[in-house]
Amino acid sequence: MPRWLRENALTVAMLGAFLIFLVLQSVFGWQVHNEELTQYGAAPLSWWAYLGTGHFAEAVFENWESEFLQMGGYVLLTAYLVQQGSAESKPEGQTDRPDDPRRARPDSPWPVRVGGLPLAVYRNSLSIALLLIFAGSFLGHLFGGVAEYNQEQALESGAAPIGAWQFLFTSDFWFQSMQNWQSEFLAVGVLILLSIVLRQHASPESKPVTAAHAETGA
Repeated sequence: MPRWLRENALTVAMLGAFLIFLVLQSVFGWQVHNEELTQYGAAPLSWWAYLGTGHFAEAVFENWESEFLQMGGYVLLTAYLVQQGSAESKPEGQTDRPDDPRRARPDSPWPVRVGGLPLAVYRNSLSIALLLIFAGSFLGHLFGGVAEYNQEQALESGAAPIGAWQFLFTSDFWFQSMQNWQSEFLAVGVLILLSIVLRQHASPESKPVTAAHAETGA
């Protein structure tokens, strides 16, 4: 195995799986959408045309939105909240990593060496980035959702289209969001609790197999 691949294998595996499943989602979504169009007597779309529809955008961004909300919220909350015994929590009373030096080193990132506002932003840059991606996905869901909603209404009843601002206040939009948000936070909450008593050998998401249940992860 080439060195670059070995050193980046986890990222390659995860993003590779993402691309495969995204393509498969687009293919199956395209088939489902064309079946719906056919039922209403409309002409089916090509796969390439389907990628620009609200049906595809809504499905993609609706899920990205919940994933990045969960990850951004998780990163931020774990900085301040603890769970005794969980591998996903830092010990109570620990404000930062014990091995994190307070002084910048010559090889430290630029914001650390500069200090001030750049450092303040950099210290929280991971949660900021994740929550910004959530915000972008939220907008993608909103605009993709209103396009799909308008098409459905036009096919079913010939109703006039509505704007994104109006769609934002519909129960349809928030039902789509909440059904994903609740499942994401459930999954993380279950992981936090299960990591107290269960182990996965060699995984950084688990405490050592020999660790006591009451031992909290660092």
